[in-house]
Amino acid sequence: MKSIQLRSWRPSDLDSYAAMNADEEVMQYFPALMTREESEASMKRSQQHIDEHGWGVWAVDVDGEFAGFTGLKTPRFEASFTPCIEIGWRLARKFWGEGIAFEAAQTALVFGFNGLGLLEILSWTAVGNARSRRLMERLGLVRDPDGDFDHPLIPNGHPLQRHVLYRKRR
Repeated sequence: MKSIQLRSWRPSDLDSYAAMNADEEVMQYFPALMTREESEASMKRSQQHIDEHGWGVWAVDVDGEFAGFTGLKTPRFEASFTPCIEIGWRLARKFWGEGIAFEAAQTALVFGFNGLGLLEILSWTAVGNARSRRLMERLGLVRDPDGDFDHPLIPNGHPLQRHVLYRKRR
């Protein structure tokens, strides 16, 4: 059985994180790959949020190896469902299909509901992202078709602009 932990970010995570964010298959449902500099800035923002608030987007550690991230965050845009707390995740391909994303995200959900006292946690993804949608459903999030939206940070007309919204109530 694999040991899966959510933890703070380490400088040693950068190489693996940058490689994951530059992987076309991992980033298929994002508008662009991330440069090493963008990955480093993202890591620093995530750790700073954890340092300031005690929660956020954590690194996922599998048997001592960086596998990706999962956690809770406030969206950087306004929509009909904001303000809210979003759960999100991304794993390196080598960790797909092993239940790691489910276990890590389940830990984040429990923390959000029990540790932070949240009443609801949301998640969203591009319409075609069947893998993430299945994970949302497995985690007990329920699709809110009335909440589906055009992501405001994705350019008009982009094939990934339309997103589906999922919710989980405490």
